[in-house]
Amino acid sequence: MPRNTTTGGAPAPQMLSVALPKGRLGEKVYGMFEAAGYGCPAIRENSRRLIFENPAAGVRYFWVKPSDVPIYVERGAADIGVAGKDILLEYNPEVYELLDLGLGRCRMAVAARQDFHDSGERTLRVATKFPEIARQHYAARCRDIDVIKLNGSIELAPILGLSDVIVDIVETGTTLRENNLVVLEEIFPISARLIVNQSAFRFKTAGIEAVAEKMKEQVETDD
Repeated sequence: MPRNTTTGGAPAPQMLSVALPKGRLGEKVYGMFEAAGYGCPAIRENSRRLIFENPAAGVRYFWVKPSDVPIYVERGAADIGVAGKDILLEYNPEVYELLDLGLGRCRMAVAARQDFHDSGERTLRVATKFPEIARQHYAARCRDIDVIKLNGSIELAPILGLSDVIVDIVETGTTLRENNLVVLEEIFPISARLIVNQSAFRFKTAGIEAVAEKMKEQVETDD
């Protein structure tokens, strides 16, 4: 039976599939993988390819919508992926979280009009892209809420009277200030996390741990 080898008879690295989030965050994440020794030159080319491989480094990359990364990892289409803590808490996928990459730092927060006061006398209307996070947050406070699921321009909801508050990601807070909204409370900090498929971690432990260790070195170098 032929052996899985590279030129010269040395064992080939175990191939790991990596789901990268599309956009600026994904580009920064790939830069970390590249600096850690898991580069794939083809990914820098201007092409319509969907999958990029470097057998010598033992990696296969593909770009997906950020919110889809945990799905690919949880179901085993990818061994490794990178997703924001907000996505992980909203969808609660069955994956292992290995490392905080320290990228894409922001916060999940509750915001409202500057003149808003929650008297607690009626159901609170909450507009958000993250209904599960909103429900858990207010359930912990035993506060009745009406969740209004929106997909964009969350800041408009309290301005137009659609909601009392919003639960959303806040980076600099500039958009809130420009629309006379203020942060009422911060729920949790957000950053990009390295996640892994549970089954892959059992069967590809050495390769995955090697990736995690080298990525940790990149995080420490950036710090």
